[in-house]
Amino acid sequence: MPDSKIIEADLGNTEHAKAVSALIQDFASDPMGGGTPLSGESARALIPGLSAHPTTLVFLALREDQFVGIATCFIGFSTFAGKPLINIHDLYVRDNAQGQGLGRELIEAVSAKARSIGGCKVTLEVQGNNHRARAVYHSAGFEQAVYEKSAGSTLFLSKPV
Repeated sequence: MPDSKIIEADLGNTEHAKAVSALIQDFASDPMGGGTPLSGESARALIPGLSAHPTTLVFLALREDQFVGIATCFIGFSTFAGKPLINIHDLYVRDNAQGQGLGRELIEAVSAKARSIGGCKVTLEVQGNNHRARAVYHSAGFEQAVYEKSAGSTLFLSKPV
């Protein structure tokens, strides 16, 4: 199996910034990312916006010196645990690199970062029909969020503003 490496991206590094832009554009174009490329305006705002956001963390997966995966994350705070958490906002591995463990490696890098900042958990959201990703997440220790069993599972909602 080819060599792989996970790095924490430096958005001030042109090579890293280009990789982040390309991978997010690929993910947005994928059916599991919405199936629509980023608009020109969104694409231009991506790196400056991520750079300006105070809790941004981005991890890049390299295979044979090619950027093939990304985990875009944000540090949050658990009010119930009184500790930081990291939310994986985007997790994407290019088709030609899937099935080689890179998703798990990205998750482990995020988990290690969460431990290093005294975090209590890593969170993410996934489409219900993304069975392949759900299997990876389950094997990495993620479970459906449930706070009160009788209430059922937690839902993630979104409202455009």
